[in-house]
Amino acid sequence: MKKNLIREWMTATPITIGPKTSLHDAHKMMQERRVRRLIVVNEGKLVGIVALSDVLTAEPSTATSLSVFELNYLLAKLTIDEIMTREVISVQASATVRDAAKLMLDNKIGGLPVLEGDKLVGIITESDIFRLLVQSLDPID
Repeated sequence: MKKNLIREWMTATPITIGPKTSLHDAHKMMQERRVRRLIVVNEGKLVGIVALSDVLTAEPSTATSLSVFELNYLLAKLTIDEIMTREVISVQASATVRDAAKLMLDNKIGGLPVLEGDKLVGIITESDIFRLLVQSLDPID
């Protein structure tokens, strides 16, 4: 059976943002690029990851007593480093997709930054694993 290495199935150009990116800009980027997670880097180093669920949770509820102006002011000040996950679980590009899938299942997460040493080289998500699964199954005719 073939060993499927992460480097063969990962997205090699992950979308990254800086820790001082505003919540608004991060959400807009996710919508425009149609992604559910962004990798946070600072001076080339992996420092966090933020998921769409993190962004949506940080946005205001409609049941607030603040005015629109107060909300906009507070939201404009909110940056990704205030909501990102700092304890990032990552995987090496030389690991197998099975290893990545097990890490994601065990930790209940949908994606992992991919490293070679300490250099960010990609991201592998549940979508990449589904793609591998679909391509490996025999077509039903």
